[in-house]
Amino acid sequence: MANLRNIYDSRRIWKVVFLAISLLLVALFLYISNNLVKDLAEQERERMEIWANATQELASLGNESSEGDVAASAVNVDFLFSIIEANHNIPVLLVDDKDNIQQHRNFRLPEPDSNAFETSPRNLEYLNKKLKHLKHSENKIEIKIDEETTQYLYYEDSTLLRRLSYFPYIQLAVLILFFAIAYFALMSIKKAEQNKVWVGLSKETAHQLGTPISSLMAWTQLLETMGVDKSIVTDMDKDVKRLSTIADRFSKIGSMPDKELTSINEAVESSLEYMRVRIPKRVTLNIHTNDQTNCGVMLSQTLFAWVMENLTKNAVDAMDGEGKLDITVEDSPHNAVILVKDTGKGIPRKNFKNVFNPGFTTKKRGWGLGLTLVKRIIEEYHNGQIYIQESEVGKGTTFCIELPKIQS
Repeated sequence: MANLRNIYDSRRIWKVVFLAISLLLVALFLYISNNLVKDLAEQERERMEIWANATQELASLGNESSEGDVAASAVNVDFLFSIIEANHNIPVLLVDDKDNIQQHRNFRLPEPDSNAFETSPRNLEYLNKKLKHLKHSENKIEIKIDEETTQYLYYEDSTLLRRLSYFPYIQLAVLILFFAIAYFALMSIKKAEQNKVWVGLSKETAHQLGTPISSLMAWTQLLETMGVDKSIVTDMDKDVKRLSTIADRFSKIGSMPDKELTSINEAVESSLEYMRVRIPKRVTLNIHTNDQTNCGVMLSQTLFAWVMENLTKNAVDAMDGEGKLDITVEDSPHNAVILVKDTGKGIPRKNFKNVFNPGFTTKKRGWGLGLTLVKRIIEEYHNGQIYIQESEVGKGTTFCIELPKIQS
């Protein structure tokens, strides 16, 4: 039992470590991606400042052209125009201090064939909307033409920068998907290994029990011929048959058992016959069935009886041998529903799923395997469901089993 608990705790530790490493890698990739986007945004800002300076120089040359060297001015103008024309990917708006648009570049206009945006109301409306949006952004550069004239350059992020800004989120989604696939693959491998251990242990147990059970059967027959009290031999025979049933149950683990169409009411009542006379007298066992809730289900009666016995034992333990146990059969459109309700200690909500994990137990003695086997029998062998419907600490717990019913 201690080993199973240690295994369970070590698995939880490895899950936490795996999650921590995953989050660390995700944070690292996001940090690198965000820095890349930030560097590119700063480079675009520098390009726009150069563009703004070129615009300012052109305006200055225009004002001084009558006084300066015309040939030198022509060279400077060509150079400055080449800087402005070099911008092919950053959308730019140049406006005066009254928000009148003076120039625009690299916007996808509604009417791109128009020679001048002033002649196209649609283009002008589109650019004014862009200007209104850009005025609330940080992508703004003031251009001081002279003491009386000021212009403003507004720009959008380039297509490349916008695409790169989405990249961290795409990268995050891909990383999450990758780690999710890796996690579930790892869990599947571990589960497959666990299943092999379970199957091997179960079949070996059944095999080891077979020989002494056969011997005990022979002994009961011999004792009967020797004139031993018949009631004693009968009780011994019942216990030997019980051992044979247990061995049969273990032999079925790992392979799909044969199932037969069974009345759910009869299945529940017959599976509890053995437990009814063996639970403490201070525990009241009530089975609630009626004709309206009765229906047919495909069952392996041997394994289903194992399920009901396990749930009954757990309930009795939870009540410390004193309380009330109600087992109710209900009907739903597609399932037969069995409720096992006790008045025991209850289970905290945080442990609703953990109780089905191998090795998990709150008992001082026990392996923590009973509910794991119950879950496997119901879900893997009978295509049903088992879960804690409700539980309150100090008041009791209700387990719910749902089994597909055969529609008549």
